[in-house]
Amino acid sequence: MFEAVQARRSIRAYDASPVPDEVLNRVLESGRLAPSASNFQPWHFIVVTDPKKRQVLSEGRYAKFLTECPIVIVGCADTKLSPKWSTVDVTIALQQMVLTATGEGLGTCWIGSFSEDSVRAHLKVPDQFKVVAMLALGYPKAKLDFGAVAAGGRRRKSLEEIVSREEF
Repeated sequence: MFEAVQARRSIRAYDASPVPDEVLNRVLESGRLAPSASNFQPWHFIVVTDPKKRQVLSEGRYAKFLTECPIVIVGCADTKLSPKWSTVDVTIALQQMVLTATGEGLGTCWIGSFSEDSVRAHLKVPDQFKVVAMLALGYPKAKLDFGAVAAGGRRRKSLEEIVSREEF
């Protein structure tokens, strides 16, 4: 699992290879198994593969590449079931999907650049649900060298810069 954490990257270029159903189902299952406050599981995930619908989802300033990725997973939070924690719970579930997808050799990218009203209307999201985030999902256009990524291919802050013990 730690290898998936080290290897995870935001992928914005996807090849046309379809994602096998069994692989997609493992990704979705990892979200289903995520922890949630009071075990409410206040999530609903919309798997979008239709090119016309992905075109609508790509209207955000930083979401243009959604037209080329084969799958977009839209994470929705049931704010009626869990008004206080639904957004956090959906985010946890989506992150588990990201790590599972990485372990399966897929690329992902978190998408927060969208009009919730537009997504809601085009995907017929019920009023009690909030659109939290979207995940692009598919095989990266360029093969990732997970070893090079894990070896420090991207600059991250050190633990000393971000962790305190006992108090800030």
